[in-house]
Amino acid sequence: MCVALPGLAISPPGGQLTGRGLDGYYRAGRRVLSRCQVRVAGREPLPVQSRLTSADRAHFVGTLRASPPGGPDPDVVVERIRTADGTERITLRSSAPRPMRLPVEVALGTDLADLGTIAAGATGPDLPASVHDSGLRWSASTGRSSVTATPPPTDSLASAGLLRWEVDLPAGGSATLELRARLDGTGPVRPAGRTATSPVAHARADGDDPRAEALLRTSIEDLRALLVRDPARPTDQHLAAGAPWRCGLAPAEALAAARMTLPLGTRLAAGTLRTLARTQVTARGPRYGMIPGPRRDAGPHLPPGCTGTEATLLFPVLLAEARRWGLPEGETEELLPTAERCLTWLTTIVDESAYLCDPQPGGPVRCETQAQAHRAALLGADLLDACGRPGSMGLRHWAQTLRTAFHTDFWIDDPSGGRPAAARLADGRPLPYLGAGAAHLLDTGLLGAGTVAPGLLDNVRTQHLARLLAGPALDSGWGLRGLGAEENGHNPFGHRSGAVRVHETAVAVAGLTAAGYEREAGSLLNGVLSAAAAFGYRLPEMYAGERRTDGGVPLPHPAACRPAATAAAAGVLLLTTLAGIRPDAPAGTVTLRPVRSAPLGEIGLTGLRVGGAPFSVRVSRLGLAMVEEAADGLQLGV
Repeated sequence: MCVALPGLAISPPGGQLTGRGLDGYYRAGRRVLSRCQVRVAGREPLPVQSRLTSADRAHFVGTLRASPPGGPDPDVVVERIRTADGTERITLRSSAPRPMRLPVEVALGTDLADLGTIAAGATGPDLPASVHDSGLRWSASTGRSSVTATPPPTDSLASAGLLRWEVDLPAGGSATLELRARLDGTGPVRPAGRTATSPVAHARADGDDPRAEALLRTSIEDLRALLVRDPARPTDQHLAAGAPWRCGLAPAEALAAARMTLPLGTRLAAGTLRTLARTQVTARGPRYGMIPGPRRDAGPHLPPGCTGTEATLLFPVLLAEARRWGLPEGETEELLPTAERCLTWLTTIVDESAYLCDPQPGGPVRCETQAQAHRAALLGADLLDACGRPGSMGLRHWAQTLRTAFHTDFWIDDPSGGRPAAARLADGRPLPYLGAGAAHLLDTGLLGAGTVAPGLLDNVRTQHLARLLAGPALDSGWGLRGLGAEENGHNPFGHRSGAVRVHETAVAVAGLTAAGYEREAGSLLNGVLSAAAAFGYRLPEMYAGERRTDGGVPLPHPAACRPAATAAAAGVLLLTTLAGIRPDAPAGTVTLRPVRSAPLGEIGLTGLRVGGAPFSVRVSRLGLAMVEEAADGLQLGV
C-alpha cells in the first residue's frame, strides 16, 4: 500500500493490478485506475520480489526469458516502480547477448468507483475507454480519469483498453516506459507531507538495536504520508486516521497522534488544534464546547462510546503540552478560547457523583474516560494559570473530588491485590473485566518543570496495575490485548475485545516508565518492536492478540488500517520515552528522565524539536542521558 494522501495505490504482491478486490490507484477515495497488467512478448513476467521503498513507493521485480534457446535462466528483468501519486515507471533490462525487439502491452481499465463501494463489493464492470492524447480516458457520472504514456504507444486499442509498444532493447541495455494516471480536473497530486515545510521533523535514531532506527524512520514516513490539509484553511495540516479505510479526519485519533508526535515539533499539533477548533459546538445547549465525533464500538461488555468525548478532553491536554514543548505564545492565545469551552463543557456535564458518563446522558461511567477527564482538568487548570485566565480552582477541586470517589468506587479487591473496574453501570454495579484501557490510568500528562500530573491511583494500586499490565492475560508478547485472555468475550481478533492496539501499548509503556516500572515497560516495548519487525516496521493500528511463541509472528487483522496515524505516532512515543524528555519551553528548561535499565542498549535520537529548535539526546547502556544539541539558552532541569 503506497500512501501520500490524497493519493493511494493498493497492489497485490506480484504488482499486476487486476481490478479484483481493492487493486488500483486512488485519488481522494475514488479509484482512478483498477487494472494495469503488463505483458512482454505475450507473457506476464514471473514475480520474484515486491517491497515498499518508502511510504509512497513500491518496487516490483519480475523476470522472463525472451530469447532462444530456452532454458531456466531469465534474460529480461521487468522492474516496476509504483508511487501513490499515480505514476508507474516500467523498466526492461536485458542480459541477452544480442539486441531484441520486444512487444510490450499494458492492459488498462477502471470503474471510477469510490472506496466504500469497492469495499462493499458493489462495483460494476470496467467503463468503456476512449483514446486520449498519448493514452486512454474513461468517463462516468462521477468524473473522468485518464492515463498518459511516455513515450507515446505505437498503438492504442480503446475497445480492449490496451496500449502497445515495440521496444528495442540493446544487448545488456534497458528501456523505460512511464504511465501517469490522473483524475481529470484535479491537477497533479501535491501531498501535504511531501512539501519542504512538513510539520513533522525528520528525526533519526541510532544505537545498539537496529530496530529503533527502522521503526522511527518508517513511522515518520507514514506520518508524513497521512498528512492532509484542512480545506477551510490549507495551511493547517492534520493526520488522517489511516489507509485505506479512514483517509479523513477522525478528531480523537488526530489529537492523540499529534500529542504523541510533539517531540517532532509543535506545528502538527497547532494545525490539528486549529482544524478541530473550527468544528467545536458554539451554540448554547448541552453540547456547548464539545468537539463532535462519531460513536465507536467498545467491545462486548459496553455500549459504543463517543469519540467526541475523548476529543473534547484531549483538546486542552494537547494545547497545554504543546505549549510546554514550545508552541509560540501567540498560537496558544489563539487556541485558548476553544480549550476554555472544552473545559466548560467538562465542568457542566459531570453528574452529581463527580463522574463523566459516556456517552451522555445516561451512559456508563468508563474507567478510561475518568482518567482522560482527570488529566484534562489538571492540565487545563495549569494552562489557565499560565495564561492568566480564571477557572483553574474549580477544575482542581473537581479533580480532587474525582480522585476521592474513584478510590472508593473503581477498585475491585481480590486476594491478588485487586484491579480497577472497567466501568460502573447505570445501576452502580462495577464491571470487573480487565482490558488495555486501564493503561490510560497511568497517562497523567506533563506539567511545568518536568513534572507529571498526579493520577487517579495511589502508589500501591499503581503497583498492582503495573503487575496486571505485564501479566500474561494482557501482555501477549507482541503488546497489550484489548481484553484479557481470560475474560468472557475475549477474541484475539476483536478490535476492542482482544486484539493488540499499538496506541494503548505505547500509552502503557510511557505510563509505566513514568511511574518507575521499567521492567514491565521494557517487556511491552520489546514486544511491539518485535511485532514491528514482522510488519516491515509499518505498524498497523491493531493485530491479533495471539500468544507469542518461539519463531512465531503476529497475525495481521484483516480490517486494520496500515499505515495508521496512532500506530505510526506510537512508534515515536515508544522511542522518545527511552530518553524521558520533559520540556518546559516557556521556562527555558528541559528535564531528562531516561529509562535506567536501557532496554535497547545505547540509543541516540537526533533531529527532535524542543522550543522550536533542534534537540538531540543520547542514552548510554547505563541509562545515563546526555543532551547533544539544544537551543541556545535552554537549561537542563534537575
